[in-house]
Amino acid sequence: MDISWYRSLGLADVAEKAASGERLSMEDGERLFACPDVTAVGALAHMVRARLHGDKAFYVLNRHINYTNICINGCLFCAYARERGQEGAFRLSLDDIVQKATEGPVPDEIHIVGGCHPDIPLAFFEEALTALKKALPDTELKCFTAVEIAHFARLEGISTVEVLTRLKRAGLAMLPGGGAEIFAPEVRSRICPKKSTAEEWLRIAGEAHALNIPTNCTMLYGHVESVRHRLEHLDALRRQQDESGGFACFIPLSFQVKNNLLGVREAVTGVEDLKTIAVSRLMLDNIMHIKAYWIMLGVKLAQTALWFGANDLDGTVVEEKIGHMAGADSAAALSRAELEAMIRGAGFTPVRRGARFTVKEAAHG
Repeated sequence: MDISWYRSLGLADVAEKAASGERLSMEDGERLFACPDVTAVGALAHMVRARLHGDKAFYVLNRHINYTNICINGCLFCAYARERGQEGAFRLSLDDIVQKATEGPVPDEIHIVGGCHPDIPLAFFEEALTALKKALPDTELKCFTAVEIAHFARLEGISTVEVLTRLKRAGLAMLPGGGAEIFAPEVRSRICPKKSTAEEWLRIAGEAHALNIPTNCTMLYGHVESVRHRLEHLDALRRQQDESGGFACFIPLSFQVKNNLLGVREAVTGVEDLKTIAVSRLMLDNIMHIKAYWIMLGVKLAQTALWFGANDLDGTVVEEKIGHMAGADSAAALSRAELEAMIRGAGFTPVRRGARFTVKEAAHG
């Protein structure tokens, strides 16, 4: 590490902290975001990434299934949700879910999320997980955000712990990290006033961890939040991780600007995407994996993000609706060969993983 480079940028102390593994402060994070040289921030993040993962970059053979877009939350940033009876609204049956899951090659992971439908009972989801485990016994089921768990609990009149326990019994392996958005109440009141609070989201994550259900975590950035809001969000995640230890991966999600009611029409730049990924890697010292979600970033920027702190690209996906309905212009799916070529083309060694980051196939050149 060329400390003179960081000294010239006023970041020598931050660079030394990152090199020694010392936790960065919120003020350190603000200085990194303010740094005009994104490559300097990226180099620090890559140093940490290499320390944790060497030249490995992870991917998963997965299948996304969105079971409904009918949702009661009415989030202003969302281009996906519909009201019941509205044009474009849909709800999958149990047979539809199983059919989608079993089309094509057997995936290592099934990723299921949907809108907060006003009247789908918890029993439906228990039955769906049971049917999926019967059809795909070796596939891990990563299903339902903390927001959906809270919604199921309210519909059933039971605790979120009981919801998690019942779903785990039916085959749930892991929760995805959606619904976190930005934790700051003043931002949530503008973009998703009906959605679970930050406190509820973090509590449910902790409950899942206590039940040995790992989760991912996310941050939606590039809308109406400030840099300070992003850093407060990252700090809340690492404090929760200090307490419960079950976050497997952090996914920064770049806001897609089409078809939303917020009035945001200008997307963040690729440079801002890379800086946010890099700062996330540096701030989240206790979360092992950082994802460059190619669906939101596009293939080329996701490849670049592997040099800015990210070590995972997600996977084959097959069918994704939420990001694409908001304007993501990436492909809907990538094959295993395409993912591995994408990783090798960026200068890394591909590693096939499961939902919980267990290695399915050792890295090879």
